[in-house]
Amino acid sequence: NDPPLIKESHPLCPSVLQFFHLTPVSTRIMPDPVTKPPVMDPVYEALLYCDIPSVAERSMEGHAPHHFKLISVHVFIRHGDNTRCMSFPKQSDQKLTALWWPTGNHYHPKLEAFVSHMSKGSGASFEKLMQTRVMQHLQNGQLLRDTYLKKHKLLPNDWSTDQLYLETTGKSRTLQSGLALLYGFLPDFDWKKIHFRHQPSALFCSRNCYCPVRNQYLEKEQRRQYLLRLKNSQLERTYQDMARTVDVPTKQLRAANPTDTTLCHFCHNISFLCTRNGCIDTEHFKVIKTHQIEDEKERQEKKLYLGYALLGAHPILNQTISRMQRTAEGRKEEVFALYSAHDITLSPVLSALGLMEARFPRFAARLIFELWQDREKPSEHSVRILYNGVDVTFHTSFCQDHHKHSSKPMCPLENLVRFVRRDMFVALGSSSSTNYYDVCHREGF
Repeated sequence: NDPPLIKESHPLCPSVLQFFHLTPVSTRIMPDPVTKPPVMDPVYEALLYCDIPSVAERSMEGHAPHHFKLISVHVFIRHGDNTRCMSFPKQSDQKLTALWWPTGNHYHPKLEAFVSHMSKGSGASFEKLMQTRVMQHLQNGQLLRDTYLKKHKLLPNDWSTDQLYLETTGKSRTLQSGLALLYGFLPDFDWKKIHFRHQPSALFCSRNCYCPVRNQYLEKEQRRQYLLRLKNSQLERTYQDMARTVDVPTKQLRAANPTDTTLCHFCHNISFLCTRNGCIDTEHFKVIKTHQIEDEKERQEKKLYLGYALLGAHPILNQTISRMQRTAEGRKEEVFALYSAHDITLSPVLSALGLMEARFPRFAARLIFELWQDREKPSEHSVRILYNGVDVTFHTSFCQDHHKHSSKPMCPLENLVRFVRRDMFVALGSSSSTNYYDVCHREGF
């Protein structure tokens, strides 16, 4: 487990930078996912999940008619590539160990400049740093810089601390990813202006983390996952075969989370493990990945996860709309917010927004809320929502029909506010209360 890095509400302490690590990108021999296959392909889906930094993607951030002014941006990211993966039980995989490089072997100028700037903040050089993870967010940060700063002038050149809101969990992978994106967005930033808040919960729920009804939804969802796995005889045979290969009981291999281990090998182009009993191969990986995709599909159909997602995402969405409302009223603080988080942060938010077609958050996934002011009608404000560079505003449950009777390519801010303050609770069957605490402690659920 990564150690906690910073205390809640304290400025980013330079000494935390000693926890950074650096690993390389291995040469990739697999094809880039350029064309979507006609049928579900687990290898294609896995390639998208890996989010290889060399794969170009389209970006629709910052697109709006000329008479709209961008006044705030709220960015939610999943941490980048988590290369520190586990070996299979009873195995010491030397190929994983060989992934680690010393800091003197940077392969990209941006990475070298980033490491140099981090060392200025810490007062000491890093021991190691995770290269793929950093590159993913450096590139995303540069993309957002080109759009939001160079084109839309979201922040002035002499920006101040109170114009940023930065929050991360206490894991090195989220802090490192957040700093990488921030460095791409604001190169060579002044360390004295940077204040990362620490959030103990991956849901960023602050004082609203205790929610018994949310936990009940989660228990039901976990039960659904378990039953689906029991029905998948091909998956069980695959686990048995893999367990024989590494010479452990099937139960032990299953508990060791072979999904993450095989994904690590796949994303880094490392051949799967071979022992005297045989080899784990691509066919094993395909079965595991296919089950994961089928699980996501059933999750959407059963809607048990939706209840968990609505309650899990509400605190962070409520914070976001409160910040938007202050900006709409003319306040200049926190016009750029960055939450550096996990897949278990973004996934509930995506589901709560009604983005059922959205893929599970890949490494370095980004979800962005843009707030715009109509220059012709300054009292009117609108939002755009983008997932990995794609405009998904009219796919959300609160704005899917708005474009049918409006020429504006975005959604009224009041639609989002009404959704968070009222409709999320109505969707949970609570017509009498729009208080988060009351819904979380509802009896007779």
